[in-house]
Amino acid sequence: MQNILIIVHAAPYGSERCLSALRLATALVGRDGDRPELRLFLMSDAVVAGLPNQVDGSGNGLQGLMELLVNEGVPIKLCRTCALARGLAELPLSPGVSIGTLPELADWTLQADKVITF
Repeated sequence: MQNILIIVHAAPYGSERCLSALRLATALVGRDGDRPELRLFLMSDAVVAGLPNQVDGSGNGLQGLMELLVNEGVPIKLCRTCALARGLAELPLSPGVSIGTLPELADWTLQADKVITF
């Protein structure tokens, strides 16, 4: 089984890079048979995607993709330093999303067969 780490730096709004990362992640966990072990680490402005109750015009958007990943057992962590810099570290996060550290990201990187960044 492949171990894949997706690191997202892109802000959740303003471009489609964060959306593309989450869409790829959901496609990977939706595979039949050869599903990889997947981890998601959000950094920089991407940490905003870890906040609850965000709804786009379709009524679902990023929040729905994050929930799907959590329900599939994908660990999702927000960079602690990035969350602190944006005043998010003490706010409630979406269920299944937690604060992570750079040492955790380093461990995930060393364990990964592939690292994809957005």
